[in-house]
Amino acid sequence: MKANAPKRKIFDAVDMMTADEAKTEFGNGLQYLPLDAVKPFHGHPFRMYEGARLEDMVQSIREHGVLNPVIVRKQEDGYEMLSGHNRQRAAMLAGIDKIPAIVKENLSDEDAIVYVIETNMIQRSFSELLPSEKAAVLAVRYEKISSQGKRNDILQEIAALNGQEGTCGHDVHKSRSRDELGNEYGMTGRNIARYMRVDKLIPEFKEELDNGALSLVAAVDLSYLSEKEQKAVAAAVSEDKVKLNPKNAAAIRAESGNITQKSIQEIVDSADRQKKKEMVNIKLPTAVYQKYFADRKTAEAADIVEKALEAWFRKEAPDIVQ
Repeated sequence: MKANAPKRKIFDAVDMMTADEAKTEFGNGLQYLPLDAVKPFHGHPFRMYEGARLEDMVQSIREHGVLNPVIVRKQEDGYEMLSGHNRQRAAMLAGIDKIPAIVKENLSDEDAIVYVIETNMIQRSFSELLPSEKAAVLAVRYEKISSQGKRNDILQEIAALNGQEGTCGHDVHKSRSRDELGNEYGMTGRNIARYMRVDKLIPEFKEELDNGALSLVAAVDLSYLSEKEQKAVAAAVSEDKVKLNPKNAAAIRAESGNITQKSIQEIVDSADRQKKKEMVNIKLPTAVYQKYFADRKTAEAADIVEKALEAWFRKEAPDIVQ
């Protein structure tokens, strides 16, 4: 850290509250726990800090310790992290063996995910999230945080931890339709529904979607498969080199309920044969063809054109491909 660099920034939702303040606020709910007693939240949907941001946090913890408590859920075999994954990782790298934690007991899975999503969204911009992260946020906000009662209390608590008045600032406790939720994020209700489908993908496909190897259109079709069938498709992609373009994904979805790894190649081959029958010839100027496709096979050139068109439509007319 540079000598004139600013001190530690707000890294998580509870960074404005010190351990002593948290103890006053929550009494015996605050404990100092061994780092290795707290496991990550199952299916944690957000990226962990890396690079300079992580190094900054590590350096701050080396100098000042872990000033701000994490939030954990008590379980039979230890604790599960709800808010503070990055602080835990940075503390480990800094050589700290215990961390201050607000311990929640008898917390359901539905309420636990509220802590995970909302504490992260207080400090993250929705626009900077990866597709799978957006999917997780939208699914939780639409399906789980629309109810009142206890969830409202959770949002009030999160707001208090962040030094805010009222709820967490997102007004997410109010019931709303997909269209209303879409208005908040500048998305159509149709796209909200598609992202909520993406949240049902297995981790392998979420990763492919995030790194651009899988299109959103194909991802939505794959989300309709069972977990077992998705894993069979993932194995076919990895071991049999099956390609997942929107046409192939749609063909695979059409066979949902009858899919095995062995049948996938046949499904894809049949879709490719049908695609050839439906092909339309488009003439390109010779100069364009020579510049981009002279050394490529016809199928490879067609694949490049299809991906380029998908990218263009995602930018210019997202409702066509999303």
